[in-house]
Amino acid sequence: MARSKLVQANEKIAEKVTEGYKKIEDGVVSGYKMIENGVIDGFTKMTDKFVDSFLTRDGESIEDAKKRVKAETDARKKNLFNKSETKLK
Repeated sequence: MARSKLVQANEKIAEKVTEGYKKIEDGVVSGYKMIENGVIDGFTKMTDKFVDSFLTRDGESIEDAKKRVKAETDARKKNLFNKSETKLK
């Protein structure tokens, strides 16, 4: 009987410890996500402001300018890659 009480006490302790670690884990993860979202939002605002100030053309939205710049960059990379392959042959 004493042994079963000891086992029950150990199980209760294990449950409480597990609950405590779970609460700590949830707090750390939620804190990390808040920081991560803040950094991403700040970076997005900064890039949008840069694109709006320096890369948009008349009447072009920020999203359209980003798509255009990405397409131009991809075309340059493809062209550079093709030139590199031509030199190797």
